[in-house]
Amino acid sequence: MAENDKMSCPSPAEPAHHILIVEDSENSAATMEMTLSDIPGTSVVRAPSGREALQILNRPGSRVLAVVTDLNMPQMDGFELIRRIREDEGIPQVPIIVVSADTDPGTPERIAQMKVDAFFAKPYSPAQVRRKLEQLLHATTD
Repeated sequence: MAENDKMSCPSPAEPAHHILIVEDSENSAATMEMTLSDIPGTSVVRAPSGREALQILNRPGSRVLAVVTDLNMPQMDGFELIRRIREDEGIPQVPIIVVSADTDPGTPERIAQMKVDAFFAKPYSPAQVRRKLEQLLHATTD
């Protein structure tokens, strides 16, 4: 069963909330999934582009708690994805973490203006991303 299929037909044992990883590199997505997969009460859902991520976020009953995204992807890049998430009143305002190899010196400021919650440049520490995500998830449940 593909990860995305889980969202459309959840089983009773499946966690109620999801962390959405948006990454076109299979190796990077797999590393991030291993890092985040055992956060209590959550499961990981993956999308290889911003376009597919929006489809997941817009599904009725979507229970995405947070988005971890790359910036450079096909079909729709991370900048456009972030813009659409922040502007779409139908999508809950979830925490967004960017993990990217983008080397443009203006990128951190640009994404900060887009109300991204954290930015990690590749190569990054998976443990630091996890800690930040857990902090953000804890803050949203308080």
